[in-house]
Amino acid sequence: MASPGDAIPEITSQEEWNQTLEALEKPAVLLFWAPWQQDASLAVVPMLAQSTAGRVNFFKVQAEEVPDLSLAYGVSVVPTVLLFRKTPQNPQPVIVDRIEGLQDVSRLTTAVSALANSPTTSTNTSTNNVEANAEPVVSEEERLNARLKQLISSSQVMLFMKGVPTAPRCGFSRQSVELLESAGIPFGSFDILQDEAVRQGLKTYSDWPTYPQFYVKGELVGGLDIVQELAEEGDLATQLDIDTSITTTKEVELSLDDRIKKLIHQNRIMLFMKGIPSAPQCGFSRQIVALLGTVPFDSFNILQDEEVRQGLKEYSDWPTFPQLYVDGELVGGLDIVKEMAENDELNDLLQG
Repeated sequence: MASPGDAIPEITSQEEWNQTLEALEKPAVLLFWAPWQQDASLAVVPMLAQSTAGRVNFFKVQAEEVPDLSLAYGVSVVPTVLLFRKTPQNPQPVIVDRIEGLQDVSRLTTAVSALANSPTTSTNTSTNNVEANAEPVVSEEERLNARLKQLISSSQVMLFMKGVPTAPRCGFSRQSVELLESAGIPFGSFDILQDEAVRQGLKTYSDWPTYPQFYVKGELVGGLDIVQELAEEGDLATQLDIDTSITTTKEVELSLDDRIKKLIHQNRIMLFMKGIPSAPQCGFSRQIVALLGTVPFDSFNILQDEEVRQGLKEYSDWPTFPQLYVDGELVGGLDIVKEMAENDELNDLLQG
């Protein structure tokens, strides 16, 4: 593939990068890439460079052409993006975020936006003032663990599986779904095949190496074998200490409405689409992601959750996808978003 952004300076050696890093006054983004990549999400990098010009310096390096630099930063996946800035404790720029794979473009845009708006050190500002204004540096591990904790606690019973309940991608996951459904236990699920960071991170977080994994009230129960043993000992809901009396039709519908409301307000700009921003699974979703450009937004893959997919149609009285929400209000689908872009109204709405 062509170089991602001809205007972005190319680093050709570790020595050149060390000199560049030493001279930096502003935050910086370093993209590790390879010419053989077929990753459409890379197109967002030059757009981000342009939108943050003057506030963030962008650089790129061919990971395989400068192996010592890749080794120094532990880069084993392309694309990988490293974000640097100075902190009160470090006069030299240090890594404050790391994004591997660019599966989720919205995470990159949000991270770069935060970097562009982060406080910078100044020779005219006292150390105390800098320390008072600087944002705390959150490590990638802490960020992932916080996300895992949120996912684990997102439902009374949470199943981390391969595939989705309506289409399991392995026999163990299929048996897990059948086990919960036959016991009449409502549950949430997460497809670990869609997110490698969650898939690997959860193994360490819970000290459990395999999938599927069952969680009840935020606590690990175990894998399929343990849950099967519990089911053999008696009523599974009783064994898991779950009150299934809350599963009347009306209450399930209210629970779904509450869940949809929570998703809609998950981010100021929320896109319900087929696929994820870096890999849309329909042309309409791809087009609307392109129209949103570099504006930070969050997304939900409706192909992963049939309940949300059908429920959102009724909740919003809008029968098709994608659906765009801003400040918790439905904007509409692709046709309306395109019309707003053509009338120069979209940017004002997104910028708020």
